[in-house]
Amino acid sequence: MGEIIGVIGAGTMGNGIAQVAALAGYRVIVRDVKDEFLQRGLSAIDRSLSRDVAKARLTEEEKRSIIERISITTEWEPLREAAIVIEAVTENFAVKAEAFTALDEITNPDAILASNTSSISITKLGAVTRRPDKVIGMHFMNPVPVMKLVEVIRGMATSDETYEQVRSLTEKLGKTALDCQDSPGFVSNRVLMPMINEAIFTLYEGVATRESIDGIMKLGMNHPMGPLELADFIGLDVCLAIMNVLHEGLGDPKYRACPLLKRYVDAGWLGRKSGRGFYEYQSL
Repeated sequence: MGEIIGVIGAGTMGNGIAQVAALAGYRVIVRDVKDEFLQRGLSAIDRSLSRDVAKARLTEEEKRSIIERISITTEWEPLREAAIVIEAVTENFAVKAEAFTALDEITNPDAILASNTSSISITKLGAVTRRPDKVIGMHFMNPVPVMKLVEVIRGMATSDETYEQVRSLTEKLGKTALDCQDSPGFVSNRVLMPMINEAIFTLYEGVATRESIDGIMKLGMNHPMGPLELADFIGLDVCLAIMNVLHEGLGDPKYRACPLLKRYVDAGWLGRKSGRGFYEYQSL
């Protein structure tokens, strides 16, 4: 698999992927559209690794070595030598397709192009490139350094060789690869998002308070986070985008997004990242 891993997007998922790749010994190139996004991503990695140092899971020297393996850029050219590039931009097909088109032009024809998408078709993304056999889904979970799962999604044209290389890489990153076919929402969000959406409906219809809804699921179902709390953690805009993909892709009205979710997104109440969602949060 080569020693250079490219990551597109320095946000929560992108910087998490960069961190685990550098921790595993890979050289990592992170590309984003603005230097301020890249600096924010590096700061997040530094804070995360500092917590590991404080808990004696890493030494200061190991932390320094990990950060030194990560380089940042606003250009596409530095990604030319990457053996695999993992895209982690916003959950929007047009934005992702633009990234894949650019990567297809700049990277070695043998390079694998992976997407961290949580719901968008890998087959459709592969079709915007000249190498659909080398396009695959690597859906990491948030927070990436902590969560063990990578949902591996094969598009219709994904080759066996690409699949095997990505499974091998996933294991080298210290993660567990579990497979699914290319279907809207894959497994994780096809199961999770309708549950979250239904929880929002119960709040919308006045069935119970937010605290009661979350408390019932935590105490009664042994969930570590309630569905409304989890929605805030994920981002309500992301939840809405995934529900829309499910509704459009599967054509079943049971996947329609709750009107309250749409209103919150329209209001800019996106959850933790905006300071308000179904709960209120202090600004970082």
